[in-house]
Amino acid sequence: MSERLQPGDVAPAFTLPDADGNDVSLSDHKGRKVIVYFYPAALTPGCTKQACDFTDNLELLAGAGYDVIGVSPDKPEKLAKFREKESLKVTLVGDPDKKVLESYGAFGEKKLYGKTVVGVIRSTVVVDEDGKVERALYNVKATGHVAKIIKDLGI
Repeated sequence: MSERLQPGDVAPAFTLPDADGNDVSLSDHKGRKVIVYFYPAALTPGCTKQACDFTDNLELLAGAGYDVIGVSPDKPEKLAKFREKESLKVTLVGDPDKKVLESYGAFGEKKLYGKTVVGVIRSTVVVDEDGKVERALYNVKATGHVAKIIKDLGI
């Protein structure tokens, strides 16, 4: 089971391919705050709702100095399909080998319909301008989560 991050921890560096196959690195966002959210799979109902919520609030978040990156184990081709189908504006990156998911504590045992399974733990990590974890939220709900982040961050 991967360790969960705590406020003050250095956010693990990563470089992952986006929906177009271009590399996206956390370090590309140095000097800005970044909301990194982890979701199980593109093109599924909960993950679609969450990605659409982030897209709908992207201008508000960007205006407050936040970039948003969504991470799932999907390959770039599936991310591109997801982006096109749902008109998403959020940066989506794929982590098929799950190394970044694990380094953020977003992959491991979770309860699903009363059973314990291993998979992506829906999580959100807010990284500050210096690359440190400001907030780490685990087992978040797909619906209403973006509104809660906006409220918690005082945006």
